[in-house]
Amino acid sequence: MFGGNLMNPEVLNQSMRTKARRTLAADEGGLTAVIEFLSAFTLFLMILTAFISLAQLQMGPNDPEVDRLDRAAAIGLDRLTGGEGWFVPYDASGGLDVDNGTSDWHELDAATLTNGRLQAGLLGDGIVDDHRISALRNVTETGMAQGLGLGEGLSLHLSITVQQHTDANQTGSVLFEGGTERARSPASSTAYRQFHQDGRVLQIVLEVHNRAQKFDVLELSEVMTRPAAGGPEWIELRNPNDFAVALRGWSLNHTSGSATSNVLFQEGVVSGGGLAVLSGDPSTQSYGNASEVIDLGQSGFLGVGSLNGLDDRQAILSLRYTQLEQVTPSEVGRTSWGGDTGLFMVTGQSLAWDGADRYAATSWSVSDAPSPGDV
Repeated sequence: MFGGNLMNPEVLNQSMRTKARRTLAADEGGLTAVIEFLSAFTLFLMILTAFISLAQLQMGPNDPEVDRLDRAAAIGLDRLTGGEGWFVPYDASGGLDVDNGTSDWHELDAATLTNGRLQAGLLGDGIVDDHRISALRNVTETGMAQGLGLGEGLSLHLSITVQQHTDANQTGSVLFEGGTERARSPASSTAYRQFHQDGRVLQIVLEVHNRAQKFDVLELSEVMTRPAAGGPEWIELRNPNDFAVALRGWSLNHTSGSATSNVLFQEGVVSGGGLAVLSGDPSTQSYGNASEVIDLGQSGFLGVGSLNGLDDRQAILSLRYTQLEQVTPSEVGRTSWGGDTGLFMVTGQSLAWDGADRYAATSWSVSDAPSPGDV
């Protein structure tokens, strides 16, 4: 009676099966399309990566020079802050005397540390050691770079500062800062680490620079040309860097009229922030807090008593440095007296530098209170 208004169950089931097959086929087609797209995209990325590698393209962080500097800074900082460090002196033949190596490198003076291989480490008993930080002033930048494993052509700048302290007056204080400035290099990388200890936060920052001339600078700071009571002539040098500076390669030139004398240093080290006194007779010389005292009387460059090495009437004294790749030394500082300089000394007076221009006569003045070895 009602059959004319209802669909046959067999026909309905057949229709539903047909619809399901169509839906499944559509889903399979879509999935196949997605898989084919992802496969093609993956193949594209593989081809692009291979092309970049073969062409050696330098794109952003893939720059080999940047990667090299990043790696050097990270490894160098890890070595500096990962242990107590060590020092191995050279033996008589120039090899390493491993049997006399020591981790107490911070107990050695600057002259000793330049005669061996040092890997400076700042930890003592598991924390950053203030004695080791202070001892960095006996380390040259070159010695530090070699010990940290920096490659040829790389220089560094190291700073250690107090970021926070329970004593507000100590916050922001600089415990050490020395080395080559970033502005001297076309490429640099920086790594840093913080230590929370003893109520303070210490931050250690190591910069590594490529193709930068190291900041090895010494300054003429005081000169005695007319000593009293038959004493020695003397010259004072100042190291403005916190890293030590080895004197090898440095020289002094003295010109008076047509006469010229020179002295080339073969040894000696001026500690970071320290002073060196060069004397005509160290045995009779007072030298205050100088970290280095050198005898220039034996070479005849400086006199004592009636021996006049520096002409006290009119002369020019210059400080020079010769880079390893150079033949002619570069003038680093100069002072002059007599003539039209307006600087004339009487017995017992010295020439003192004001810390400004290293070449201008106007930066020098006559002092009635000579202070060899003291600022």
